[in-house]
Amino acid sequence: MTRLANYLKLSGTVLASLLFLAAEAQDEGFIYGRITTEDGDTYEGPLRWGKEEVYWTDMFNASKKENKNLDYLTNREIDELEDRYYHRNDNIISRFVNISWDDDNDSRFVHEFSTEFGNLKALRIRSNDRVEVELKNGDYIQVDGSGYNDVGAKITILDKELGNVRLSWSNLDRIEFLPTPSNLDEKFGNPLYGTVVCDLGEFTGFIQWDHDERVGTDVLDGEEDGDDYEIAFDKIESIERDGFSSSLVRLKSGRTLDLRGTNDVDDDNKGIIVTVKGLGRVDIDWDEFDKVTFKSAPNSGPSYSSFESPKKITGTVFVDNGDSYTGEIIYDLDEEYTFELLNGEDDDVKFIIPFSNVKEITPRGSYAANVVLKDGSKITLEDGQDVSDKNLGMLIKTKGDRVYVPWDRVDKISFQ
Repeated sequence: MTRLANYLKLSGTVLASLLFLAAEAQDEGFIYGRITTEDGDTYEGPLRWGKEEVYWTDMFNASKKENKNLDYLTNREIDELEDRYYHRNDNIISRFVNISWDDDNDSRFVHEFSTEFGNLKALRIRSNDRVEVELKNGDYIQVDGSGYNDVGAKITILDKELGNVRLSWSNLDRIEFLPTPSNLDEKFGNPLYGTVVCDLGEFTGFIQWDHDERVGTDVLDGEEDGDDYEIAFDKIESIERDGFSSSLVRLKSGRTLDLRGTNDVDDDNKGIIVTVKGLGRVDIDWDEFDKVTFKSAPNSGPSYSSFESPKKITGTVFVDNGDSYTGEIIYDLDEEYTFELLNGEDDDVKFIIPFSNVKEITPRGSYAANVVLKDGSKITLEDGQDVSDKNLGMLIKTKGDRVYVPWDRVDKISFQ
């Protein structure tokens, strides 16, 4: 089966997903919770992070504060990791890993913390850039929000008594996440949903336009013949890239506009993200994007209760000498929960896949890996930290010990 056929198969899984989505109540996919301020005031209702995150499937991003997993490596293994990264990256800090050359193992090789909001139980705000994250299973993770706009953002809550309330991060004490009522009296808008056509194939699911716009009340900005337009996505039937500097926008009324002049409709667009059940998030660069056709969403997406309590990653790591180790796996010396994310690319299309959807990973040379999903679909991912020789390796917690296997010794990883 060709790689393109595999991608089309992934898109086809959406048909099966509709049965799952149909079981969800109409509004249960929106983030909902209770906010307590430092003054003791409380508000309850649907939440939105700035002008962005609004669904349980949206991502909360920050940085982990420490990496205790290095405690289980020998000094020689740590020195080899440092030497490899120092020479490969020419002492430049990469996007996915923060390398500090001091003697504190806890602060070296610290990674990004990313999870769908549906895995969170609460956030305790410690400062403008420090947060204590409580997962649904009761585990706590300390994160640093410096450089991430999810920490420090203004939070809008549609309070059931007061209506629209916009809260400053500096005045927050705690955000507690709660199941969303089946039918909300107020919400931020209808979901953006549809089919995106790109050079790699077609993907159907919930859409984020320019990484930001997610609901029908959000607007598309553009200019035609000197006239400025702000068009609610609810009124748009399709958007087609017209070269790099403009887009053909067809409205549901039948009117067509050739818009340019903003990052919504030209090559400054940050990308189009499609959330596909069973796969994860597909982030399509503008130069790979062809067209999106919007349609009514079957509902607002997975509910809070559909996210299981976070579990540890488990499976078997097969080594190139024939050995194998079974137990809890800490992937890339960092990812230890099944909600954490496998990142990779193909032809400027980025894939962000929860480990809960991954069945097998087989390294393929220094720059890629073959990935088998639990639905049987196969993807070849390249570049990035997780699927290249930048990977820090596997730490396996077996019944009797912890075993470290460098990435270049991994033959295959099979997840339970």
